[in-house]
Amino acid sequence: MRKSAIRLLTLAMFVVALIAVPLLTPAHASGDENPSPPASGSKKEKKDKSSSVEDGKFVRGYRAAYAAVYDRNDYASAIEHLKALGHDDNASVATLIGYSYRKLGDYKVSQIWYERALKADPNHVKTWQYYGLWQVEQGNRDQAQFHLSRIAALAGTDSDEYRSLAAALEKPPGAGLVY
Repeated sequence: MRKSAIRLLTLAMFVVALIAVPLLTPAHASGDENPSPPASGSKKEKKDKSSSVEDGKFVRGYRAAYAAVYDRNDYASAIEHLKALGHDDNASVATLIGYSYRKLGDYKVSQIWYERALKADPNHVKTWQYYGLWQVEQGNRDQAQFHLSRIAALAGTDSDEYRSLAAALEKPPGAGLVY
């Protein structure tokens, strides 16, 4: 009986730990602070292992560009830094470039980068969110709804990305809001 009680208590503590850890992990308001790993077996990964996303120089450069975007709203500088990293085929990099162009008002170029990001990683949730917000800004609410459904399938309806795009879609069309 006592062994059963200890096992039950251990199991309960494990379950509580599983629930508590995500709640204690700091959340970021936007963006991917760390770049996503490249698609497995990508050509660039095979050719040049020294400049992989695990490389400290690449990660530092990505984080500097991330800070330029989200801390300083310096989109033009961020675009230069991100392109200089040489990882345009990384979904996180391409998404951040697309986001920066969108914030600068260059929607056509922004769209190209979002599509490049989704080509690199069709399951990149942040790209679906940002491209969905792009769709809302362009008045393409049906397309934005499609992006919302992709986010729901990939990350669930409780994810920050889902809630952000859903909130944008709740606003009346033509409100002129920029996200």
